[in-house]
Amino acid sequence: MARYKFILAYDGTDFSGYQRQAKCRTVQGVLEDALRHIGWTGNSILSAGRTDTGVHATGQVIAVDLDWSHSAEQLRRAINANLPPDVAVHSARPVSAEFHPRYSALARRYQYRLFCDENRHPTRERYSWRVWPAVSLADLQGSASYLVGIHDFGAFGTPPRKGGITIREIFQAHWRDELGDLIFEVIGNAFLYRMVRRLVSLQVEIGQGLKLPQDMSSYLDAGVETPITGMAPAHGLTLVEVIYPSESGGSDEIIASGSSILES
Repeated sequence: MARYKFILAYDGTDFSGYQRQAKCRTVQGVLEDALRHIGWTGNSILSAGRTDTGVHATGQVIAVDLDWSHSAEQLRRAINANLPPDVAVHSARPVSAEFHPRYSALARRYQYRLFCDENRHPTRERYSWRVWPAVSLADLQGSASYLVGIHDFGAFGTPPRKGGITIREIFQAHWRDELGDLIFEVIGNAFLYRMVRRLVSLQVEIGQGLKLPQDMSSYLDAGVETPITGMAPAHGLTLVEVIYPSESGGSDEIIASGSSILES
């Protein structure tokens, strides 16, 4: 029996989120079905986190204990042969038995994609939020600058467990223009439920001139007394990467931070 780490990509459009549900199609459900076809007999796979209904991933991380007598590359191919077209394992490799996709992680990297246009673009809108009136990139960048550091993000989301802390550390947060798409990239040690989508929603209001960039600071460290009610659509959000120390999960990137990793 060995533990394997998978990097997983999926189009979240037709999934009811990541987490297994009895009567809904989920990423975890189809992946566990594929694993059973190749001899897995476990009860539940481990994951770096749960994505919501409609959210995509190019770097979700899964771990599973499996008796497998062939190479990791053959394992990747065998699983993919049993998966539907909207989900795929991009890499598979053995890791130590102590590796846990969630608790071994140093940080997660998300991207949110939007574009500004008065007219609908049905294919483009599968993976991007169409926003109108147009937003100011300079104001988006200005609002994102307030996010870096350790803050109480209770106004932007809820912790995975009732009574959990809402303090998180953001290492990087910035916007860029990529061929007409505006992309928000944020790296943090962990994220609250729906936190990124609420951050994007407020920043779009700022970008449209409805609020000022410095208004972002009034919601940070405010706990749940000033909750954000707006939320960007799920289809613009992608989990891009989960970052690990090289000795536990194998990553090309380590977050340089002296602070401790808070509850995820």
